[in-house]
Amino acid sequence: MGNPVFLKAKWLNLVMLNYEVDPNLLKRYLPPGTELDLWQGKALASMVGFMFYDTSVLGIKWPWHINFEEVNLRFYVKYFDGKAWKRGAVFISEIVPKPIITILANTLYKEPYRTLPMRHSVTPIANDHSEFLYEWKLKGQWNKLGVTVNNNLVPIQPDSAEEFIFEHYWGYNALSKLKTMEYQVEHITWQVGAVKDYVFKADIAELYGQEFVPYLQATPYSAFFADGSAINVRMGQKILIAPKLP
Repeated sequence: MGNPVFLKAKWLNLVMLNYEVDPNLLKRYLPPGTELDLWQGKALASMVGFMFYDTSVLGIKWPWHINFEEVNLRFYVKYFDGKAWKRGAVFISEIVPKPIITILANTLYKEPYRTLPMRHSVTPIANDHSEFLYEWKLKGQWNKLGVTVNNNLVPIQPDSAEEFIFEHYWGYNALSKLKTMEYQVEHITWQVGAVKDYVFKADIAELYGQEFVPYLQATPYSAFFADGSAINVRMGQKILIAPKLP
């Protein structure tokens, strides 16, 4: 049996722009005990936009905090628990429009959430395509992340780039130099649609730091879309990492 469920929701209409990043930049954010999880030798960071629907926290549906957007920047790690490797994600920044989500996530999981005004849209496009767009307001300007995607969805193929990006079922955060928070995410395997075009316009330096500007301003290594599903996020647990001997 896993830990008790902390959050239940539906994660839908997931937009993923994936960028190749210098591994040494990401290593600064590695929680103790984790290693970078590489795709064909490349360290990838993903700009992610998606919708929360039907959200409950600790079994409670908080008023005005049930349906909302999220945009985050994450990268991929793995952790060996003594028996098997677990593949997970580490978040550099997460944006939501709801302050209670920010307070709970920052307090209980040490996640780097911030609250900003957000909006989203889904627009039908000719030739059986749709545009999914996520926007957030920073310093009076609307930033945006979105894709135009084929409406015909297909299963994720084993050993594919899509499987690498979407099939990470653990989250990790650094609590200290020797302590890491680990939590489990549960969902079915999603379906994906072919991305025809993308948009990403944001104040990268303000959001993520100047060091990310050359990487996130480049052409994405890949762009994906998934339909999503119901999810569970289980209560986290602390991992104590033994100090390295001199």
